[in-house]
Amino acid sequence: MTVEETNLKDCFVIIPNVIKDNRGYFFESFNKAQFETKTGIVANFIQDNQSQSSKGVLRGLHFQVGTFSQAKLVRVIQGKVLDVCVDLRKKSPTFGKHFSLILDAVEHKQLYIPKGFAHGFLVLENDTIFSYKCDNYYNKHSERGIIYNDKALDIDWGFPEEDLILSEKDKRLPTLRAYLNE
Repeated sequence: MTVEETNLKDCFVIIPNVIKDNRGYFFESFNKAQFETKTGIVANFIQDNQSQSSKGVLRGLHFQVGTFSQAKLVRVIQGKVLDVCVDLRKKSPTFGKHFSLILDAVEHKQLYIPKGFAHGFLVLENDTIFSYKCDNYYNKHSERGIIYNDKALDIDWGFPEEDLILSEKDKRLPTLRAYLNE
């Protein structure tokens, strides 16, 4: 496994060593000892989630607050997404900044998103399967979000806005500024 730092503090791209031959491929999707040695982060993932979505679905930008805050290790099992995370840690030198990359079932890259970050993804291929490990359980009352098109965040989703498919809840999320003033 190779680990690359991103422009956001404590956020890493994880690149597995994929072994390919005439039968297909094999890779370790997670190795706790290697992850901790290469990132310096002690991982204790306790919940795995998976979703299937069609092209144009945008999920996010979501996060949990308080004692239910979550770190995530995200990847694509089938298909392709534009994955985006935003640093919401007020004392962080990268507060309010975002990072994005393509995650797909070809390169098998993963993204480690620390606690205190918002996360979202845009599905770029039909029948995409997205999977993520969390270090805390989901708690409905701790769930929050930031609107995907917040001008202050300036995220380029690279997709026609009129073709996006969003949940009603995600359409009503506040801007970062509005969230911070709640």
